[in-house]
Amino acid sequence: MKRLMIAAMAMLLLPGLASAQFSISGKVSEKSDKTLPGAYIRLKNKATGTTTDASGKYQLTNLKAGNYTITASYVGYQTIEKTVNLNTNETVDFSLTPSTFLADEVIVRATRATEKTATTFKNIDKAEIEKNNFGQDLPFILNNTPGVVVTSDAGAGVGYTGIRIRGSDASRVNITVNGIPYNDSESQGTFWVNMPDFASSVDNIQIQRGVGTSTNGAGAFGGSVNIQTTSSSDQAYAELNNTYGSFNTLKNTVKIGTGLIDNKWSFDGRLSRIKSDGFIDRAASDLKSFFLSGAYHGKTDLLRINVFGGSEKTYQAWNGVPEAKLRGDLAGLQTHYENNLDYLYFTEADRDNLFNSNNRTYNQFTYKDQNDVYNQSHYQALYAKQFNEKLSFNGALHYTDGKGYFEEYKPNRKFADYGLPNVIIDATTIKRTDLVRRRWLDNDFYGATYAFNYTAQSNLTFTLGGAYNQYRGKHFGEVIWAQYASTAKNDYHYYDGKGNKDDFNTYAKVNYSPISQLSLFADLQYRNVSYDITGTDKNHATLDFHNNYNFFNPKFGATYFINEQSNVYSSFSVANKEPNRDDFTNLQAGRDIPKPERLNNVEAGYRFKNNSLSAGINVYGMFYKDQLIFTGEINEYSDAYRQNVDKSSRMGIELDASYIISPKFAVNANAALSRNKIKNYIDYVSEYDANFDLINVQATNYANPDISFSPNTVLFGELVYKPLAGFAVAWQSKYVSKQYMDNTQNESRKLDAYWVNNARLGYDFNFKGVKNINIGLLVNNILDKKYESNGYTYSSIYPWATVTENFYFPQAGTNFLLSLNLKF
Repeated sequence: MKRLMIAAMAMLLLPGLASAQFSISGKVSEKSDKTLPGAYIRLKNKATGTTTDASGKYQLTNLKAGNYTITASYVGYQTIEKTVNLNTNETVDFSLTPSTFLADEVIVRATRATEKTATTFKNIDKAEIEKNNFGQDLPFILNNTPGVVVTSDAGAGVGYTGIRIRGSDASRVNITVNGIPYNDSESQGTFWVNMPDFASSVDNIQIQRGVGTSTNGAGAFGGSVNIQTTSSSDQAYAELNNTYGSFNTLKNTVKIGTGLIDNKWSFDGRLSRIKSDGFIDRAASDLKSFFLSGAYHGKTDLLRINVFGGSEKTYQAWNGVPEAKLRGDLAGLQTHYENNLDYLYFTEADRDNLFNSNNRTYNQFTYKDQNDVYNQSHYQALYAKQFNEKLSFNGALHYTDGKGYFEEYKPNRKFADYGLPNVIIDATTIKRTDLVRRRWLDNDFYGATYAFNYTAQSNLTFTLGGAYNQYRGKHFGEVIWAQYASTAKNDYHYYDGKGNKDDFNTYAKVNYSPISQLSLFADLQYRNVSYDITGTDKNHATLDFHNNYNFFNPKFGATYFINEQSNVYSSFSVANKEPNRDDFTNLQAGRDIPKPERLNNVEAGYRFKNNSLSAGINVYGMFYKDQLIFTGEINEYSDAYRQNVDKSSRMGIELDASYIISPKFAVNANAALSRNKIKNYIDYVSEYDANFDLINVQATNYANPDISFSPNTVLFGELVYKPLAGFAVAWQSKYVSKQYMDNTQNESRKLDAYWVNNARLGYDFNFKGVKNINIGLLVNNILDKKYESNGYTYSSIYPWATVTENFYFPQAGTNFLLSLNLKF
C-alpha cells in the first residue's frame, strides 16, 4: 500500500519535475469582440486541454517543439481549428461564430459538472465507449473508472449485471438519460438488461462520485451517471457492428443516420440483438433493442424526439452457487442438501444436478422456462431554446412503459399459500401441488424536466431546474399450471399490489467568480416524494403504506485555479433518500416504519492537465444518518429486510491519471482506497425448533465493523501501445480487495480479493467505399483467474447446529469477444 501511495504521489508531482519548454496562449471571443469565458481549448489527438478564464484567456504550457492542431469550442458556436508550428512561445486568438443551429450538449448542461464545479467527476466520450463496446452491459464499459466494481449473474457481462460505486449498489446510484431519471421508482435500482446494447446509442457519459450536483430522480448516495444519447452527425452514415465470442455470445447492430438535411433536420436509428449462453449453466440471454431519433435544428432552438426500448428473455441465475459446491466439498454439499430439503423440495433431477454438475457453473434451476421476461419502451421529447446571449432553456416530456414477469417452477406448494382451495379427488383432500407461477410487474412512468440557464455577466451564472414525475406500478401473481388443478379462473391473481409514486424537485444553482482564479458555487435542491403502497403482497399480507417526504439538499463549494493547468477544490453536500418498496413490503409486523436516509458528503481535491498528463486526487468523507442496511433479521415469511442504523461512514482517497509517455505508449491508472464503517451494528440470527418453526431471534452487537460489499482497495491500470497507425493494444489490470458479504466482518463470510487482467486489440483501416473498418478483440480474464464478484450469506440456529450458508456468483475464466465494425 505504501508503494502505491508513493507511486501515485510521484505521478502527481511529475509536472513539477518536467522542464518547461514552449507555450501557446491567447483569447477566445465572439466576432463582436465579446469574450467567451469557459470555452474549451484542446490539442487535437492529445490528452490535454483547458478552459478560458473569466476574461476569455487561456494558456497551454510545457509543450515541445513541433506541429500542433488547436481546437476551440463553445456551446452554441462553431468549432474552429488552427495549426501552429511551435518553436517559440506563440499567441493564438480565436474568434468564434455563433452556430447555425443549437448543439445537443445543451440538453444535459444543467446537470453536468465542469472544471469550475467543486466535485469529482469522470467524462467518457463516444470514442472511449466505442472501443470498449463488445456487447457487454453498460456497467462493464464503466468498469475502468475509479471506485467501480461490476458483477454478472451469468458470469460474462451479458444478462443481469450490477455496478457499485464507492461500495454503494445500483439503488444508491442516480442514473439519468438526457436528464430524465432511469432508476426504477420503487426498487430504485437500474436494470441494464432491459436496454441491451444501449451503449451503441450513447454519445457521452459523465460519472459524478458522491452526492455530485443536483439532478433529477433518486438520491445519489454513491454517485450519479449522467448519459447523453446520440447527437446528430453532419454527414449521412451507416454502420454494421458485429461481435462473436465465448459462450456463443453474438451481437449484431445496424446504425443509420441521415446527417443534416437542409441544415435543419436529422434522423438516426439503431437495431440490435444480443444472444449468449452465459458462463453459468442455462444462464442464456436473448436480448433485442432499438433506438430512433429525429431532430429539428434551428438557429436558436432544438427539438429532438427519441423513441427507444428493449426486450429481454433471460434464464434465471440469481440464486448463485452454494459454497460447498463451489469448493468441491462433498461432505459440506451433502449437509447443504439435507438442510434445504424442507425448503427447496429437491427432486431426483435436482439432486443429480447439485452433485454432478460442474462446480463453478452450477445453476439450481432446471425447469425449461425458468425465465425472466421484460419489455420496456421509452419516449422522450427534448426541447432547447436560446432566447438571447444570456438566457437559455431546455426541457423534456417523457414516458416509459414497462411490463414483464419472471416464471418459476415450485414443487410441493400449499394451495393455501396461493389463496386457492384444496383439491378433493375420490374423497381424498390434496393440500399441496407442484405448480408454475409468474410474478408480474406492469408499470408506467411519465413526467417533465426543465432547466433555465442565465448568464448575468461573464463571472456570474444561474441555473433554475427541476422535474415532476409520476410512477404507477402494478404487482401481481398468477399460477399458470398446477399438477392438481384448483377452481381458480384463468385470470386469477393470487396477489395484487400497487405502488404510486409522485416525485417533484426544484433546484437553483449559482456560479460566481469574484476573481479570475476563484470560482464559487451554491446548489440548493428541494425534493418532495409521495409514495403509496396498497393492495396485497405475495404472502397475502395487506399493504397500506402512505408516505410523504420533504427533503432539502444544499451543496456548496469552491474551486481555486492555481494556474492554467491545475486547480484545487472542496465542497460540502447533503443528500436525502427515501426507503424503497421492499423496506415496506418485507417489514416485520409490528416494527416501526423505516426512516429516510441522510448523507453529509465532504469532497476535496486537486486536478492537473497539460499536453501529456491528466491527473487528479480526491479525498472524501460520506457520513450517513439512518442508513438502511440488511441486519440478518427476517419477517414472518422469511423475507430479509433492511433496518436503519444510526451512524455509518465511508472515507477514502481516489486517484485518477492518464499519461502519454510517447506517440506509441500511454498509461491510464486509477486507485480508490477507502474505509467503510458502521459505528454500532446489531446482527440478528433466527432460531428455529425441530419443526422449523421460528421461536426466537438472537442479537449480537458489533463495534465499528466494515460495511458489506465495500472493498477498501480498488485499483485499475491500463498500458496502451500503438506500434503503427490505426493499431492499438491495451493491457488492462483490475484489483479488488476482499469484501464481506454481511456486516459482521466475519472472515468466513467474504468474497476473496481478486486481480483480473484483460487484453484489448483494435485495428482501424479503410478502403474505397468504406469509411472505416475496425477489427477488435477483447480477451477477458486472460490469466484465467478463478474468482467471485458477488454473493450473499445467511445464518439460522437449529436445535442440532448453527448453520451458515454462503452463496457465490463465479465469473468466467479466460473468454474472448471478437468484433468487426464497418462504417460507411
